Amino acid sequence: MKLRKWLEEWDMVSLKINMKFLEMDWAPNTADQDAAWWLYIELLTRVTTQHLSPDIGDEKTALDSIYSLFPLTRMILKEHRRDCLEFAKISIPMLNQIVRPFTEKWHRLSLAGAFGDRDQCREFRIEMAKLQDELRKYTRMLGAMAGVEDISALELPDGEARK
Repeated sequence: MKLRKWLEEWDMVSLKINMKFLEMDWAPNTADQDAAWWLYIELLTRVTTQHLSPDIGDEKTALDSIYSLFPLTRMILKEHRRDCLEFAKISIPMLNQIVRPFTEKWHRLSLAGAFGDRDQCREFRIEMAKLQDELRKYTRMLGAMAGVEDISALELPDGEARK
C-alpha cells in the first residue's frame, strides 16, 4: 500500500507531505507498531481526545497536556530510533501541521493572560474541540497501525456518534 492511500483511508488528506513520500510504500514494522501503541495510549488518556465539560477543568492544564505531545513523541522516536520511520512519517507532520498552530497561538495568548478572560476561555475550548476531532482521527489511525482493536469510542456518552 502507498502512504497516500493510507492517509486517504484515515481522512488525513489535508496534511502537506512531499509527493515523493506519498508515493512510497507503506509498510509499518514492529517498531512502528510499538511507537504507534505508545502514542495511541497517551492520546486516549489525555484531554487531546477526551471531552472537557465547559464548567470543568483548567485551560492552562489542557494546553500543557496538548503541548506535552511534542516531547512525548520525540521520546518515542528516540527510543525506537530509525526503526519507526513509518510512524515518523505520520507523527511529525501531525505535530507540526495540526498541533503546533494551536499550541503556538494559545501559548502566546496564555502568557498575555487570556485564561483570565471568560470569553477567551470559551474560544480556547471551541478551538480545542476542533483539535480533538482531528486528534481522534489520528488516534484511530495509530490504533490501526499498532494492530489493536479500536477502543477510542469506549467512553463516548450514549447517543454521541464517533467522529
